[in-house]
Amino acid sequence: MKRKNKGAAGIAIIAIVVVLVIFFGGQWNNLVKLDEDVNSAWAQVENQVKRRADLIPNIVETVKGYASHEKETFTEITKARAGVSEAKNPKELAEANDELTEAIQKLNVVVENYPKLKANQNFLDLQAQLEGTENRIATERMRYNKTVETYNQKVRRFPTNIIAKILGFEKRDYFEVSEKDKEVPEVKF
Repeated sequence: MKRKNKGAAGIAIIAIVVVLVIFFGGQWNNLVKLDEDVNSAWAQVENQVKRRADLIPNIVETVKGYASHEKETFTEITKARAGVSEAKNPKELAEANDELTEAIQKLNVVVENYPKLKANQNFLDLQAQLEGTENRIATERMRYNKTVETYNQKVRRFPTNIIAKILGFEKRDYFEVSEKDKEVPEVKF
């Protein structure tokens, strides 16, 4: 009788271990998938911000032909583009993106002073590409943040939060809008 009990206890222990391995393995695989989804979404944000940064030199060169004395604006744009290239995380990229947006706004002020430039087809094409890229960035930021939301929810929910902590999966940062961008712009007519 003792042998049967030992055998049954052994089988029960093995069954429990197998169930735990399957459970932990499934949770691990799910966390890895979600982590990779976040990485992929982040790469898309970086691609679009880089695309935007790569368009800027073409616009600057077009504007330089009309407004060569606006060196300060061109220098700010160059510095802002470098910040985008050097950003290593969502917070740094958001800050660099904000600086680039501000520099582009200054460039747009310069453009307003040159009616011939505003009529230049090359400039108009570049402006249209830039506008399209801005829309792509907004879309990719939204997708990234949605992916981070899904991942963060999984990492924080019980019992996955215990497994995530043990395995080193941590909450990820959202790509957030700066305080300056949250302000409502003043419109004057």
